[in-house]
Formats: sequence, structure tokens, C-alpha cells
Amino acid sequence: MSWIILIVAGLFESAFAFCLGKMKGQAGIEYYMWGAGFIVSLVMSMLLLAKAVHTLPIGTAYPVWTGIGAVGTVVLGIAFLHEPVSAARIFFIVTLIGSVVGLKMS
Repeated sequence: MSWIILIVAGLFESAFAFCLGKMKGQAGIEYYMWGAGFIVSLVMSMLLLAKAVHTLPIGTAYPVWTGIGAVGTVVLGIAFLHEPVSAARIFFIVTLIGSVVGLKMS
């Protein structure tokens, strides 16, 4: 169950980074709505990470959490924020995923 909580925490990390990216260039109510999404996602991510490390080692949980957040943020940036896609970016995303899986397996 702790692994599921950790994965959801990583997804919320991607969500708060995405909201932060969407705040850029916004004004008025849209800025504050994305800001509220940022705060809610940040709090949920941290609370779920704290819950997961009750049973998982922090040395494993934290890198997995940041890896999920990093990969999710890159994918969201490409899909919704029109960030560039290149062979190098895809290579390093795959390398990061492989590293996270390897860490979990060791």
C-alpha cells in the first residue's frame, strides 16, 4: 500500500509543477486558480510522501518520488505546455525511469 501512496504522491508532485508552469503568463482569477491548484497539490504530495515513508526507507522513497515527479512534469510539459521533444530528452526520460525501477528493485 505504501508504494501506491508514494506513486500518487509523485503524481501530485507533477501536478504542482504543472500548475506552477501554468501560472506563468496568467493574470487575474486564472493566476489565483492555478496558484490554488499548486498549493493543494503541493500539500497533498508532501502529506502522502510523509505517509509513505512510515514504512518505506527514505533513501528509496524520496528518489522514487522525485523521479515520478520529474518524468510526469516533462510529459505534462510536452503534452500541454508545448515544450520541445527531442531525442536527447526522450533518452534521458527513459534513463530516469530505468534508474527509478532499478532503485526499487535493489
